[in-house]
Amino acid sequence: MLLCMGTGILLIASQWRQMTALPGAVLSKIQTSSWVKPEPTLTKLSSKVATAKSLKLVVDLSDRRVYVYENTLVKISYPVAVGQPGWETPIGTFKVSQKYQNPVWQHPITGEKVLPGKKNPLGKWWIGFGSVGDLLIGFHGTNDETLVGQPVSHGCLRMRNSDIGKLYQQTSAGTVVTVRP
Repeated sequence: MLLCMGTGILLIASQWRQMTALPGAVLSKIQTSSWVKPEPTLTKLSSKVATAKSLKLVVDLSDRRVYVYENTLVKISYPVAVGQPGWETPIGTFKVSQKYQNPVWQHPITGEKVLPGKKNPLGKWWIGFGSVGDLLIGFHGTNDETLVGQPVSHGCLRMRNSDIGKLYQQTSAGTVVTVRP
């Protein structure tokens, strides 16, 4: 019996050490999981699907803006920073596949992880819609709003933090995102 208790305590301690030693790894696993399943009520699911179909985002890279369309009318637009030379924002039609609050950022070159906070270049919100190789592409906030409107990102679309907060509320999984030159 003492052997079983000792083994159990060692197992718990080992798992606890793994979780506390690498919090980014745990958060990263959470953040790369599939979209959170909608609530089981049919009315809520129907309204989310309807919103995703009637609302679409059009990113104009030459204007460096994202336009939010409801049906065929522009509801609002926001300025965005776009991919820098060599890290261009991909062109095409995509769908929102991920939405996270307080995301962990991983540097695409060094692999360094930055937890949520003032140093995190993603800001408070992430709206993922595509990928280039292993790199995820999406809308996110920034820790330097003076760069919004410039070609400075690694392919993502950086937004002012107040704007990405609004866009986060307006979109859902399945919202169409069209990126044009």
